[in-house]
Amino acid sequence: MWTLFEPVHAVTYFHPRARAAFEAVGLRGYWRGYFAGRAAPLGPVDAPTVTAAFFSFAPPMVARALPSVWQLASPEEALRARLTGAVQALAEFTYELPESHLVEVAGLLEEAAGHVDTAGRVLGAVNAALPRGEYPLARLWQAAATLREHRGDGHVAALVGTGLDPVEVVAWRCRADQFREFHQPARGWTDEEWSAAEDRLVGRGWLTDGRSPTAHSTAAFRAVEEATDRAAWGPWRALGARRTGRLRELLEPIAARCRTIIPPKAPIGLPAQGSAGATLRG
Repeated sequence: MWTLFEPVHAVTYFHPRARAAFEAVGLRGYWRGYFAGRAAPLGPVDAPTVTAAFFSFAPPMVARALPSVWQLASPEEALRARLTGAVQALAEFTYELPESHLVEVAGLLEEAAGHVDTAGRVLGAVNAALPRGEYPLARLWQAAATLREHRGDGHVAALVGTGLDPVEVVAWRCRADQFREFHQPARGWTDEEWSAAEDRLVGRGWLTDGRSPTAHSTAAFRAVEEATDRAAWGPWRALGARRTGRLRELLEPIAARCRTIIPPKAPIGLPAQGSAGATLRG
């Protein structure tokens, strides 16, 4: 289900209409819109809060955007901009679908999102607390955002349990199945920080001397993924197998269209269409 609701949420990061909506309220430049839009449910927070919640970013990169973005747009303005841009993007991808399809998919996804357990999940909680959207596409996107951040909070908790720090996690993934040329600049880590992280990973048995993942680390990260799934299971258990299956049918054509704008090397970690894979929170 993550592979279906994640692309719906991700239009806020990659669709031109989403970026235009952020720029319309003064958030020019990709990262201003990203940090303001994603952090806005938390209120006018500062860089340390967001660095902790988002997990994988280098602190100086976050500090370049926060708290200064709140001088350009308030959290309320950023929230309106991100919802406006996301709805406009989804409208482009769903205009051929009947209204009944959109109403049903929004209702089921919203119901699933209503069952998230927010204890210990800060980003999931603040998104779940936002007002209900007025129209089906707004409800669909907000539900996807809530489920996405809820799952991400659980993933971060599982990563913390490994004892790895954020740059170590990202560096390891780029030796396993991701791309350093995309992830390192997207997360703001310097070459020196990256190399030191790899050295620590070798010392801890997560990478070989040749910088390949060890069997131990592969098994440990598989356990992280399993823990992430367990922590995200509540909404689907509540929705039930039959209705979850129906939601999957309804989401598939929407997710497929949304995926067309996500760069292949984007730091979201979606597996290739039709395949299974691990996650790395965006």
